Amino acid sequence: MKKTKAIIEAILFAAGRPVEIKELITVLELSADEIKLEIQNMQERYNKEDRGLEIIKIENGYQLCSKKECYEYIYPILDNRVKPSISNAAMETLAIIAYNPKITRAEIETIRGVNSDGTIYKLLEYNLIEDAGKLDAPGRPTTYKTTKEFLKLFGMANLEELPELPRYKLDENEQIVIDELLEEKKEAPFPEGEELENKQEKKNNEGNEENE
Repeated sequence: MKKTKAIIEAILFAAGRPVEIKELITVLELSADEIKLEIQNMQERYNKEDRGLEIIKIENGYQLCSKKECYEYIYPILDNRVKPSISNAAMETLAIIAYNPKITRAEIETIRGVNSDGTIYKLLEYNLIEDAGKLDAPGRPTTYKTTKEFLKLFGMANLEELPELPRYKLDENEQIVIDELLEEKKEAPFPEGEELENKQEKKNNEGNEENE
């Protein structure tokens, strides 16, 4: 089909949301691989040229949006309100939900150790999390998961791109101990003063044994 790139560009621009591959297949009557190749070529063109737009992948779809570096110039034109900010508490809660899809409020509060009603409400208001259904448990509590807006905000195609969490285990006091730190501690040599002290103690013990 002629002008495939122009059609895809027009659809993504007009939609103003992530457009799934299956939607493009219906309109263009092309295979998924053909459409993905066309979009890949478009992405390369946008990246190479001095353009203010880019095509980002979000789960099974694509969205046309402005580049992040242009945000500070766009925001004053579109909205003069105070920029929304995410507190450290909200970021902590958001991270917990991202790494634990379909988690309940009670489980979040167990991990954080504090009430999380306010932060969950804010994240819902910002459309960064959403209702993931009811848990099959007493009281049928609501579960939460991150949204496509979350992926868009943090520049990820899906949750598989989240950074890997460090390995950890609990010590005898039920405190988290990072494995890498344990290994470093195990392999670390004695500090110089402590090493000399141990050598001197060993020498004294040997002297005592000879006197006996």
